[in-house]
Amino acid sequence: MKILILGAGGIGGYFGAQLLRSGADVTFLLREKRQALIATEGLRIETPHGNFTVQPPTVTAASVQPIYDLIILAPKSYDLGDALASLGNARGSAVVLPFLNGIEHLAVLDREFGRAKVMGGVAHIAAMITESGAVRQLNDIHSLTVGPRDPAHAELAKDFIALCGKAPFTSVYAEDIEQALWDKWVFLAALAGMTTLCRGSVGEILATPYGEGLIRQMYEECCAVARLSGYPTGPAATQRALGMLIAPGSPFTASMLRDLLAGQRTEHQHILGAMAERGMALGLPMDLLRLAHTHLAVQAS
Repeated sequence: MKILILGAGGIGGYFGAQLLRSGADVTFLLREKRQALIATEGLRIETPHGNFTVQPPTVTAASVQPIYDLIILAPKSYDLGDALASLGNARGSAVVLPFLNGIEHLAVLDREFGRAKVMGGVAHIAAMITESGAVRQLNDIHSLTVGPRDPAHAELAKDFIALCGKAPFTSVYAEDIEQALWDKWVFLAALAGMTTLCRGSVGEILATPYGEGLIRQMYEECCAVARLSGYPTGPAATQRALGMLIAPGSPFTASMLRDLLAGQRTEHQHILGAMAERGMALGLPMDLLRLAHTHLAVQAS
């Protein structure tokens, strides 16, 4: 399987490097500046259990060819348009595997490629690019969940998960990948909404008199949207989410908070705004989520 990964950031860089070390045929599509850095220093990965460097094959938008079976997309949601433009001649007969937050991107990609060419994917990792250009994994969470959205690419999805099984991260094949996407979106919207609104970690929020109740209330707001949209959050997903959202003393925050504090652009519209809009269209008030979105919209203005 020939795999093209667009970008070498927290998701693409980390999982791509691990796949490459495990023997997968992986090429990175990069901007010229990032390509030059990696050509000189390699793709450097920092993890809680040690660091490593790989020297991956790379191409640019000007040189990429349509020779790939699978194209992995993991840009920020607001960069999806630019990411698609950079693919150029790479598309060919490839199936696209996006790892983006929310679900709005699926409609965009279905229009662009056709549903038969668009898998579903969920990435769980806290990672960032350091000032020196390394990809730093911030905790032990590193998993990919992948599944078909059309019978045409079901076998490719299974083959990719089998390939991931050789790498040192968790990988799961999901028959109902869109449910998995909703489960993550519900969790992430509550986490990002509360940690950005309070500008603090889960533990700091829980240490206040009303913190736990507000976290639960925001999570339930999002669960209600999923439920009315036909993707109810099940007991196992709820237990996993609340296990992280109400863990006393937890330093856990959303990457959106890190972006906010660093003065960088945030995905507030794609994660919080889109959830609030869906909820209001279903007749839900979405009070806390609208407040969190408004806070971030003001900061971005």
